Amino acid sequence: MQRIVCLGSMILYNTTYSVASEIASDWLRWMKAFYLPAVMATQLPVSYRMLRLLTELDNGGVTYSVQFDFRTMDDYSSYQHLHADAMQERIKHRFSNQFLSFDTLLEEV
Repeated sequence: MQRIVCLGSMILYNTTYSVASEIASDWLRWMKAFYLPAVMATQLPVSYRMLRLLTELDNGGVTYSVQFDFRTMDDYSSYQHLHADAMQERIKHRFSNQFLSFDTLLEEV
């Protein structure tokens, strides 16, 4: 396993979701009421943002970016090892086959 060392920079974990238009308002409500509080309850991320993409092609869906800030790479790694799979399963269980997602990891510079 590659170890990444970050000195004094925040780690931003971003998941981009493309959500079917017909469930977008329900998805957004559920994310705000259940998913985001559950992730924050792990006490590993220090903050989060949820954004809607304004510049996108008409793909029949709505695109959101969900971002969590971590103080250290160790905090992010702990979240990935202890919580990430269970959190993703919650979304898949609730909204199976109605969204696509991909993750990116960024470092504040």
